[in-house]
Amino acid sequence: MENLLGKTLPDLQAITANAGWPRFVARQIADWLYGKRVSDIDHMTNLSLKARAYLSQHYTVGRHAPVHEVVSNDGTRKYLFQIENQKSKIENLKSLNYVESVYIPEEDRATLCVSTQIGCKMGCKFCMTGTLGFHGQLSATEILNQIFAIDQLQIANNRLPISNVVLMGEGEPMDNIDQVLRALEIMTASYGPAWSPKRITVSSVGVIPGLKRFLDESDCHLAISLHNPFPEERKEIMPAEKAWSIEKVVELLRQYDFTGQRRVSFEYICWSGVNDTPRHAEALVSLLRGLECRINLIRFHEGEENHKSETLNLKSSDEKRMIAFRDYLTTHGLTTTIRRSRGEDILAACGMLIAKRQEENR
Repeated sequence: MENLLGKTLPDLQAITANAGWPRFVARQIADWLYGKRVSDIDHMTNLSLKARAYLSQHYTVGRHAPVHEVVSNDGTRKYLFQIENQKSKIENLKSLNYVESVYIPEEDRATLCVSTQIGCKMGCKFCMTGTLGFHGQLSATEILNQIFAIDQLQIANNRLPISNVVLMGEGEPMDNIDQVLRALEIMTASYGPAWSPKRITVSSVGVIPGLKRFLDESDCHLAISLHNPFPEERKEIMPAEKAWSIEKVVELLRQYDFTGQRRVSFEYICWSGVNDTPRHAEALVSLLRGLECRINLIRFHEGEENHKSETLNLKSSDEKRMIAFRDYLTTHGLTTTIRRSRGEDILAACGMLIAKRQEENR
């Protein structure tokens, strides 16, 4: 059966028209899905019994809870969701029919990091997800379910509700642009949760075809995974550089206005002696000069869970080097912050928990 979660208002209007119902019924269904967030069609009590029976015969809501949760000492929570419709494709790799979401509470806000694919095609050498390969696209249903299911858990347990969402989990959002844009439309629509686009940030390594569509069709914030300003060096750790160079990405970004509501940031994991040197700082200033943006410096997650990945020779920069790097960039006109690392004790970086489960299942 088809899922209702992930349907836009025009989709729902098509369903109600086909059933011969009044047009307003589509908005009632949307309110149950995205306002009241029900998990069962029978809970849509302002629909007639006949209408609910019809919907139940042809559709399901598409909501399901995570199957596993781990909690960090700092309050970060990592969840695994099982992707049912992928089982037949990956029956010999049982752990790969999971995706991860990470709930990160702060003093007055809570951010959810959401996945958009099962695995990833980009093959970044520093990312555990890249070592798992690509195993399927997530539908808008599966993207939205992560948000609604985890938010429901936090509210039920008297924790902070989700205030911000970042599409920075497993996968490359611009490589699944149709479903990502559908999910973003619903999240920001008046018939949906009606979130401000400022509460949502979408990450990308710079897949230009999808990135251009995102910039044209969405007002949500953008985060570009940069990690090295030198194309040849970036290509060694990020194979996507071969197809979509960071210079071409920045050239595209310069065609858009980031001086108003929409913001672009650049994510930059700092590795000791690899990309945290003065020449890298100088090249960053040159690459981004004149572009309204900010840079987030990120500490690299290290640990024995990475021993079989290609991260073996990458070590995180120490505090002193990161501060010096930040201060140079800030002095030269680039707003730069150092992001506090969260959830290292629960393998919170992308793909780590799935990789551990895969090892356990062998």
